[in-house]
Amino acid sequence: MTKLDPDRPFTPELVEGVVTSGTDALVLSGTLNVTQENLARLLATVRDHGLPLVIEPPGPEAVRFEGIDLLFVPSVLNSRDPQWIVGKHQDWVMKHRVQWEKVVPEAYLVLNPDSSVGKVTKADCAIGAREVAAYATTADRYFRFPIVYIEYSGIYGDPAVVKAASDALHDAHLYYGGGIDSGKRAAEMSRFADTIVVGNAVYEKGIGVLKETVDAVQ
Repeated sequence: MTKLDPDRPFTPELVEGVVTSGTDALVLSGTLNVTQENLARLLATVRDHGLPLVIEPPGPEAVRFEGIDLLFVPSVLNSRDPQWIVGKHQDWVMKHRVQWEKVVPEAYLVLNPDSSVGKVTKADCAIGAREVAAYATTADRYFRFPIVYIEYSGIYGDPAVVKAASDALHDAHLYYGGGIDSGKRAAEMSRFADTIVVGNAVYEKGIGVLKETVDAVQ
């Protein structure tokens, strides 16, 4: 999957490069300054290219159902603040007429303390493979999340940690995001994760790198 941030500038050339790269789906998501307005602008640019479209809202203010296939709703299990585990979810259920057939819950584990998402959600990132595996098991076998998402957000993570999460899962699909900026890294993490998410590399290194990651895992 390729993650596009509504708060970052994009050009028609960038969008064309992404949608023709071979990526399997697009996820529209960000941590800061995601609004209905910039989300709608990005969605209008990408929605006619035939790729599955997912919105992953940072909060109730960015929830929408029109024009998308799925809404991935994260619960940051290693947050120190309960609002990021369940509080904001209650809020958006109260504020929206939810199209439940489009909702996919995600168990999020944020592991980069310097990232925006790590700071905003007050995630406890000082955890190792054993703790991550326990969170993954809890998400999978106890709460029955269909997705467990390991998010290093901007840096390349520890493959041993991702492997521990993978080994712990029984039913849930494992997503990995963070620092995928080469075919080599995409191939390494795809040994453990079911889905690789490429984000920052699209903006920082260009479409060629995105195509390289696609080729490495397909």
